[in-house]
Amino acid sequence: MSLSVAFEDVTKSFGPVQVLHGVSFALAPGRVVGLLGENGAGKSTLMKILAGYEQPTGGTVRIDGQPLRFASSREAQAQGIVLIHQEFNLAEDLTVAQNVFLGHEIRRGLLLDERAMAQQTREVLAQVGLDVAPDKRVRELIVAEKQLVEIAKALARRAKLLVMDEPTATLTPGETERLFALIARLKAGGTTIVYISHKLDEVERITDEIVVMRDGRFVARRATADIGRREMANLMVGRELADLFPDKQPAPADAPVLLRVRNLNVPGWAHDVSFEVRAGEILGFAGLVGAGRTELFEGLLGLRPCDADVVEIAGHAAQPDSPRAAAAEGLTYLSEDRKGKGLHVQFPLAANLTLMDLKRYAKPWLSPAAEQQALRTAVAEFGIRTGSLDARASQLSGGNQQKLALAKVLQPQPKVVVLDEPTRGVDVGAKRDIYFLIRKLSGEGRAVVVISSELPELIGLCHRVAVMRAGRIAATLEQDQLNEQELIGHATGTR
Repeated sequence: MSLSVAFEDVTKSFGPVQVLHGVSFALAPGRVVGLLGENGAGKSTLMKILAGYEQPTGGTVRIDGQPLRFASSREAQAQGIVLIHQEFNLAEDLTVAQNVFLGHEIRRGLLLDERAMAQQTREVLAQVGLDVAPDKRVRELIVAEKQLVEIAKALARRAKLLVMDEPTATLTPGETERLFALIARLKAGGTTIVYISHKLDEVERITDEIVVMRDGRFVARRATADIGRREMANLMVGRELADLFPDKQPAPADAPVLLRVRNLNVPGWAHDVSFEVRAGEILGFAGLVGAGRTELFEGLLGLRPCDADVVEIAGHAAQPDSPRAAAAEGLTYLSEDRKGKGLHVQFPLAANLTLMDLKRYAKPWLSPAAEQQALRTAVAEFGIRTGSLDARASQLSGGNQQKLALAKVLQPQPKVVVLDEPTRGVDVGAKRDIYFLIRKLSGEGRAVVVISSELPELIGLCHRVAVMRAGRIAATLEQDQLNEQELIGHATGTR
């Protein structure tokens, strides 16, 4: 069952841009290895080479001592190497079972053995703690369920070496615990796990050792027991990381209310929800997956059917029927799904940036020069790292994509900004940048709503936090009440 891997002087270039520079280290069998680094450090590229999705420009990858170069992911999977992507790699219109066995279908003669695939799908879904029917379409699943289907796919491949890229980004604490128990079982059976995560508390808890990459190079290797989270973060960014959160300035008690909602209902998701946010205030929304946080604001934006007694934006009654109409009223929303709903990843950077406010750049014809100037300004203001202003959004790292998405929703100069999981899947350095950008938005007098599953993020950033449970606001906690025990207690109904 065990598999050993060694990278020897591995390089990779995309055109003139070199992203891996002579990377060398080994993965011992039956270990859980945390692979750390900022977005753009080369972690995912290296793992894609290992899993057959990319070819190295130079160097050697040895599997059990033999130099191998996989022409495809199918060849790598035949050797027992499986990569669970950070961004979902699922066919939305197929069923769960069809996705689990896509390209590896079980046949009975010339026909597909649907019954056997359904049964095996139930077994791997049970292992990851997901209770859905094998014949359910993937497009009907919520984000967390799709993540568990990705993990179930890997289990069905009987992996000897399993790469997990941000596997808990969308999972609840309970789902995360089940995943950790599964990792422990796989390790006990001899499977090697490469665990890529920016959640350093998870890395500290479940890994045996860590490998750190920075700017496409191997930087360090340590036994996890010998290194703390702060040193991990410093190795990742190459400098001493100052306080993660900006100083929390009190929100003025007499500031005008910029978003007022009374008795808003989103059928099946949110019931009689009321809240308000003042200028200069950061209001957090906490809750377990399925509590209705995202769906509440999708209703407010006109993306789902909803009704409310009162919706006021900057003192004016509003009833947006689309995100564009909401933006015109002064409310913008950054989706938790930056690649599916936040950005057109195959579009150039400038086209993504200006899409929500094209009237500013088309008078009457679109001005590429004005778009490029706006992009240069955004790159400087938001710290977007890109090799070229002509790059496509897909060429940016996850953290830089998130900064571009944030710059995009701010183009219409909104008074109210709703940010859904604003740091999902980004590294600790990019997180700090985004936290300071959010603080800057509130400092400019905007009202900011942050929906997040990361409790330290809500505690460190927000003035107040509304906790949702089963579609309702269970409690709204003031700043002096914010701690993980209170938030979890109200989210689970034990408070």
